Amino acid sequence: MDDARQPDLAEPLGRRPRVLVTGAGGPAGVCFLRALGDSCELFTGDIDANGAGLYLVPMDRRWLLPRGDSPEYAAALLDLCRRLGVDVLVPTVDSELVPLALTADAFSAVGTRVLVSPPVALERCLDKWELVRACDDVVRVPYTVLLEEGAAAAFAAGLPAVAKPRRGSGSRGIVRVDAPADADALAHDGSYLLQELLPGTEYSVDVLVASDGCAVAAVPRSRDKTDSGIVVACHIVNRPDLSRLAAEVATAIGLRGISNVQVREDRTGRPALLEINPRPPGGMSLTVAAGVPMPQWAVAGLLGVRMPGHLAHRELSAVRHWEDVVLAPDALGAVAGRV
Repeated sequence: MDDARQPDLAEPLGRRPRVLVTGAGGPAGVCFLRALGDSCELFTGDIDANGAGLYLVPMDRRWLLPRGDSPEYAAALLDLCRRLGVDVLVPTVDSELVPLALTADAFSAVGTRVLVSPPVALERCLDKWELVRACDDVVRVPYTVLLEEGAAAAFAAGLPAVAKPRRGSGSRGIVRVDAPADADALAHDGSYLLQELLPGTEYSVDVLVASDGCAVAAVPRSRDKTDSGIVVACHIVNRPDLSRLAAEVATAIGLRGISNVQVREDRTGRPALLEINPRPPGGMSLTVAAGVPMPQWAVAGLLGVRMPGHLAHRELSAVRHWEDVVLAPDALGAVAGRV
């Protein structure tokens, strides 16, 4: 069934659900908040009082949070969700995912559903070496080895290659290796990977997976121009091969909810898996514009609404720009409290 209609988020509870979106200062948080709009009673959280997304909601719904990697993070969020009566918690920062996944049952006990994948799936995504090993028999993955002594000189896929941190997101720490000496300054202790260089077009595929593990939608976009890792010019394309690859990876890894699968074509034009961001991406608004309201359906699914069998998208082109949030002189920094 193709059904891209908007779900009625008020129906399951008899009222608009209360949704808390963290990382509100980042593009993923802003995209999610804008997509949900008036369909939910929105709350925001961020570690920085200057986070733009905080100011998309009234002052009494803005909260300053501890860092996602702090030991008290999950317990602090659990208490906040209990006090606010939050129905759905949407984390959008990588460091928050595993702590919240490990405590998802505790959130459920206070009535809060968390939009997060199981811990084992998250670990496979956040460790790029484990991701390659898990997907090697599922889809095309670039030839990859751990960067150890002599690895660059003996790299079977040939140079140039790419060295990247085993853990981490975005382009931080990535080095092009044209000769073995280019890798000399990097750690050779297994914390870096040496990976086949994929010279073709790069795509991001937003994937929505229902609670039963079935992929409902996979929407690919070309990364024609990026700024700080966020796409600012792109084409949403109808490429069943890319959609199929992303859906197969997401279901094989065991992801749930919304994730972003990054793919790049090799020298022959064949798409290969680069990495997975197991959370809502910063380009989510483009998927919504293409006719697939993933944020609404992700929230609906957590509230018990039956997911459609398939959400089809339409092709489009887009460029993106900054948008100001204009405030009263004393409004910047005004929040409900610090958790």
